[in-house]
This record gives sequence, C-alpha cells and structure tokens, in this order.
Amino acid sequence: MSTRDKFITTLKTWVVIYPSITLFLYLFGDHLATLPLYRRTFLLTIFLVPWMVFIGMPLVRIIIRHLTANNKS
Repeated sequence: MSTRDKFITTLKTWVVIYPSITLFLYLFGDHLATLPLYRRTFLLTIFLVPWMVFIGMPLVRIIIRHLTANNKS
C-alpha cells in the first residue's frame, strides 16, 4: 500500500469516526459521564467499531465511488 493510499484510508476513517464519536457523546455523554473511564471507553467502542466496519466505511466507499463516477462522465 502506497503512502497516498494510506493517507486516503486514514482520511476516510476520520470522516466516519469523528462525527460518529461526536454524535455518540452528544447523545449519551451525560449518562456516560458518571461511569469510570474504562466503562465509557468500552461502551463507545462496542457500538462504534461495528458501526465503522459494517455501515460507516461502506457508506463512505459508496459515496466516493458515486462522486468519482460523476466526475468521469
């Protein structure tokens, strides 16, 4: 994998994870604030990792594929 490909993968990951974490903390942050850090981290990752793998990243791939197909035509 080239440096350019790694950069693009990193950028796609960030585009999914940043708004996902922000929304999760906005919705549940007050409830999670009373929990110890290890429990908050566990809950955050137990929900967001599957979201990233099964929904977020595939959605980004579809959007990018759609945008690049429109630019080629």
